[in-house]
Amino acid sequence: MKYIWLHSVRLYINIGMFFYFKKIEIHNIESIPKSKPILLLSNHQNALLDALLIAVKCGRFSYFLTRAAVFKKDFVKKILMSLQMLPVYRVRDGWSNISNNNAVFETCSSLLNQNEAIVIFPEGSHNLKRAVRPLSKGFTRIVFDTLTKYPELDLQLIPVGLNFENAIKCPDRVSVFFGEPIVAKDFVLKNKNESIVNLKLKIQSEISKLTTHIPDNYDDTIAKLNTLQVDYLNPKAVNNCIANNCENDELKQGSKIKGLQFFFKGLLILNLFLPYLIWKFIAQPKIKEIEFISTFRFALAITLVPFYLLTVGILLAVLVSFKMAIIYIISALILTLLAVKL
Repeated sequence: MKYIWLHSVRLYINIGMFFYFKKIEIHNIESIPKSKPILLLSNHQNALLDALLIAVKCGRFSYFLTRAAVFKKDFVKKILMSLQMLPVYRVRDGWSNISNNNAVFETCSSLLNQNEAIVIFPEGSHNLKRAVRPLSKGFTRIVFDTLTKYPELDLQLIPVGLNFENAIKCPDRVSVFFGEPIVAKDFVLKNKNESIVNLKLKIQSEISKLTTHIPDNYDDTIAKLNTLQVDYLNPKAVNNCIANNCENDELKQGSKIKGLQFFFKGLLILNLFLPYLIWKFIAQPKIKEIEFISTFRFALAITLVPFYLLTVGILLAVLVSFKMAIIYIISALILTLLAVKL
């Protein structure tokens, strides 16, 4: 039952992402081992959408270390646990709770010994800035504790780079780059502190190659990149541009059909006027962190919108005809594709 549930959720989210994103590019997924224990270590820009993208696109059913604050309500906790999310406590959750991480890290080691996959965002928090922030050492504890308990374990570390064209825009484009596996045992040294420092530097360096990384002069550099209209889905080219002081003559070609985009998007809003009003005037004003805008919009898109379309379809079937209901739902799906994909 567990895997039927996980397969069903992954399929549903995949369908939702197909209708939500203009484009999703996945790179180097073939590098992810299918039967070895792995830690996927990713940059963290776009709140829960980061985790969902990795969950449905990495080819493995993964466990996720998730901030403990979202586990407070029993119902939510049950749902999150069923989706293989594990709470991790931070200082802001109270010093008395930090010790709870010991059990979580032990669980991680046990899962890795069973050749499972675990996703960690080692920056420790999300931020829309296009820069890889210094990594916390929590993930290194999991790595070295696991290798201490299971010294022969072939633990693989997979750096991941998430790249959004505009993380708060809808529809958006995104690319996910999976790096080459890194053998964890290679970082085990007699000096543990040296091992931790080396591993953190290595992972930060690898993630920085897989996503746009602006190391300094952030405001000036991001302004230049936006003026050049660089393609943020191609981090290698963007990072080369940054290294060359943004002297790049290759501009990203703008869409030649923007008029059609606005037309179909307007029609889509008219068709989904009730969900749109709920989002615009009830849900969105309550969002305090900009990083959560896309997450809540996507959540609304895969819950309220299907319910709304189904309700309208049922009303049409009862009041007009079943044929008219089918025509409406198919037309609504086609309209959504035109508004999102053009």
